Amino acid sequence: MAKRVAIGNNKGGAKKSTTAVRLAEALAKRGQRVGVLDLDPQGNASRRLGWTEDPDSPSLTTSEAIEANAEGVAAQVWQPIGWQAEYADRITLMPARYTLEDRATEAGQRGAWRRLAKALRGADDHLDYVLIDCPPSLGHLTQMGLAAAHFALASTEPEYDSVEAAVRYRDFVAASGEDLGNPDLRFIGIVVSGYDMRVGAHVGQLGGVRELFGDSLWGVVPRRALVANADEYAEPLSQMADSHEVRAVFELLAERFEKEVSPA
Repeated sequence: MAKRVAIGNNKGGAKKSTTAVRLAEALAKRGQRVGVLDLDPQGNASRRLGWTEDPDSPSLTTSEAIEANAEGVAAQVWQPIGWQAEYADRITLMPARYTLEDRATEAGQRGAWRRLAKALRGADDHLDYVLIDCPPSLGHLTQMGLAAAHFALASTEPEYDSVEAAVRYRDFVAASGEDLGNPDLRFIGIVVSGYDMRVGAHVGQLGGVRELFGDSLWGVVPRRALVANADEYAEPLSQMADSHEVRAVFELLAERFEKEVSPA
């Protein structure tokens, strides 16, 4: 079984998908086999990894894996990503599209919150890690992700609302493991993205994150146009000009990730 990490925040625009995609890239460059499980109906992580859907031949997605309510069915959903990079074959994707919203309406059905965990049972044994990109809420889809995960990681921008929502995510994880049938679930860290030291509010909020999360602050990703461009054009950072600074940041985050998730 892969080690599964749910990446979340109780607010949109917190760079969750960017963190999932770029962390997957950095881990793959380190030789790790990584699955990105898109659990957000917006499907941003899927698109940024170069996945496109053929309307004439629709692919299976996270929605169908959950809907099947069967052990191991997710094995049929993993797909290669669309990047052209030497390490791209070490990243596999369980894509999402807007139909995933239909699964959110099933929250009241018996055992619905365990369906993702059931779908993954035995279906990620070929991977080292699975990064679960959760939607910007603490609702049913996120709860399914947390029920299936071993660890939870928060992503935030250095802005008041985003940091406050990250605290809610952390506290929800701490309070909900037993209720989700996952008592060993553990919050392991937070990543601050889009930081600009020239913005006074960012400096203040970063200080607040350090006070609120202490040693759980893994690192700070600077605001750089090239990150937004890589996301926009669904490209790996390694193919973006002048990306060495940001790539180094994510490589350090990948190193911290490995130490926290798979300690020696």
